[in-house]
Amino acid sequence: MSGKLIVKKFGGSSVANVERLRRVALRIVETAKGGNHVVVVVSAMGDTTDELIELSKKITKNPPEREMDMLMSTGEQISSSLLSMTINEMGTRAISFTGSQVGIMTDGFHTRAKVLKIETKRIKKEIAGGKIVIIAGFQGMNKAREITTLGRGGSDLSAVALAVALGADVCEIYTDVEGIYTADPRVVNNAKKLKYITFDEMLELAARGAQVMQTRAVEVAKKFNLPLHVRSSFSKKEGTIIMKKTPYIEEPVVRGVTLTESEAKVTIGSVPDKPGIAAKIFTELAKKNINVDMIVQNVSHKKTTDISFTTLKSTLPKAIKTAKEIAKKIKAGIISFDNDIAKVSVVGVGMKSHSGVAAKCFSILAKGKINIDMISTSEISISCTVKKEAGKKALKILHKELKLNKVKS
Repeated sequence: MSGKLIVKKFGGSSVANVERLRRVALRIVETAKGGNHVVVVVSAMGDTTDELIELSKKITKNPPEREMDMLMSTGEQISSSLLSMTINEMGTRAISFTGSQVGIMTDGFHTRAKVLKIETKRIKKEIAGGKIVIIAGFQGMNKAREITTLGRGGSDLSAVALAVALGADVCEIYTDVEGIYTADPRVVNNAKKLKYITFDEMLELAARGAQVMQTRAVEVAKKFNLPLHVRSSFSKKEGTIIMKKTPYIEEPVVRGVTLTESEAKVTIGSVPDKPGIAAKIFTELAKKNINVDMIVQNVSHKKTTDISFTTLKSTLPKAIKTAKEIAKKIKAGIISFDNDIAKVSVVGVGMKSHSGVAAKCFSILAKGKINIDMISTSEISISCTVKKEAGKKALKILHKELKLNKVKS
């Protein structure tokens, strides 16, 4: 194939209505007419995904995960077919596919499947025939030929995985903001857009609540050293390049702060204080595909202890059910939970070589009279859980006191 192969991913806000679909279509056609081959991945239109979830809740509190995948995959199919129609109406040939039609093969876990391989033959055939290929993101098919979905933000993963499998020259992620910022610009009005950011920093920001990119998508990009260009679908401005190493001689100490309100805390009380008990608890949670973020074990008293962990609110019912099963097996006490929490995180690769960042962050929160519940750290991040009502305040004062509005972009 001559010409560059470009993979473009458009989020739900970018294709939220017919007017926006036309704007996106014009941008895609313009790229194709520049002599490039274009593969497009789309999310569901606007709030379709949330609306489908709410619809399911009106029927059952615990829908079968297989049926949720059947339901949730329809949103992306709608937007991909409508976008293809729009491009064809403009006089440029396009064709839409579901994830399974283009051979995105996954493991058997419903609602959070992992991509195993992609059969690219059909995509390459359509590209060679001069068509723009539009693919429904967020979905694939397992060995049993069942539809699976890739978890929240899974269209990012679809785009990155396709770019890797196709050997694309560029992978562009279009969203409703102009790139990666030092904080969510919708919450912190003087947040600064970053020109470059490392894979490691983006992984931490995504894992700690930044909603611009899905963590697993960044992991795949890092593994195959595929630079990503995150930019706005509503302007032609350059966005943020996510890459292995930025061009800076010395990295800034702190790159950004994040806030997430999508997690809940689960506590298993009166856990027997014996070797191997923690391993049993978290092995069982892992078997049920329940992702755990922060973990705190209290000081042992009278040969028992409390173990708390955070998980996504979407998996809270399954986490509580599993925790109760575990507690029964290990003869622990009652299970309690708190879904009224928020998590603030500070991220930067420069923290590797600078001491005192944690102490400074704790001092800032104390000065703001914000109580910290749980703490976790990595080589390049510090995270604290606080009461949900204090989350936005914590984000704003950390951004201000760390002077992130003046950080090198």
